[in-house]
Amino acid sequence: MLITDNNVFLQVLEKKKAIDEIIKKASSVKDHLLSFPPFCRYERNGLSVYLESGIGDQLASPIKKYIQNLLKVNMEGPYGSEWQLEEKVKRREMVSPEAQYIFVRQSTNAMSDENPPAKSEERLYTGQTGDQNHLVGFVHYRFIVEEDIPVVYVYELQLEACAQSKGLGKFLMQLIELIAHKNRMGAVMLTVQKSNVLAMNFYMTKLRYTISTISPSRVDPLIGAEKSYEILCKTFDSEAKAKLEVCSTLIIDSISSPKFLESSISLISFKFTSTYTNFLVQQYVPMIFLYLYIVKFTVKKLKF
Repeated sequence: MLITDNNVFLQVLEKKKAIDEIIKKASSVKDHLLSFPPFCRYERNGLSVYLESGIGDQLASPIKKYIQNLLKVNMEGPYGSEWQLEEKVKRREMVSPEAQYIFVRQSTNAMSDENPPAKSEERLYTGQTGDQNHLVGFVHYRFIVEEDIPVVYVYELQLEACAQSKGLGKFLMQLIELIAHKNRMGAVMLTVQKSNVLAMNFYMTKLRYTISTISPSRVDPLIGAEKSYEILCKTFDSEAKAKLEVCSTLIIDSISSPKFLESSISLISFKFTSTYTNFLVQQYVPMIFLYLYIVKFTVKKLKF
């Protein structure tokens, strides 16, 4: 028994060491775009841009200012009252040595009449960083470990209005997925504000991302309901899928548990002041959860 335990322990250590090596190797690459020359330019839908790489602790001051301002323009609305605190977190994150960047630049002579140069008052966030080719967006991503799975975590995908709705966001996410594959990552993950309906639709409908098992709404539905965000993922192998994606049985397990049932009844009852309404809630909500429990039991039986 002791020998078996030692073998398991050694296997766990070996696996952790292997994962750490994968992350270290991927993070040490200074320019991941070199592996994907066809993805270094994007010329579609009236947009002509090129991409370049960057590292968080090597950003020039104008680039830092650009990132801060574009984040404020795009994200202050979705974050609402949380933005003031979140902005401070993002400022620390953006200059980390672990932060990898893809910058999107548009040549000034490539601008069409549909996308004229920004007016002087708009240049606070349109990437006038001192050279002739101004920024129109960026991706901030990192190589990290989630649930013992090496993943690419997309911290930010931010585009200016002139570069939105032209297929560029999808193009950049496809590039991120290629980078993940090449560097032996098990998944791509990201966080999206629930209030950002367009972003949720973009990732879940157009790109087929799913809500991850580590998202608050999946860890505990009651706590998740109070959180303002979801964690999404797209997995590339069976182990990552098993650990990071949500299956229907897992959801049914969560919502049909006695703890969730009791808490749900209390929470729903609290919402109503009518005695009669409370009575109806107490009578029929347990029946709904009983039905869900039967469904869960049936699903499990069908597996055998």
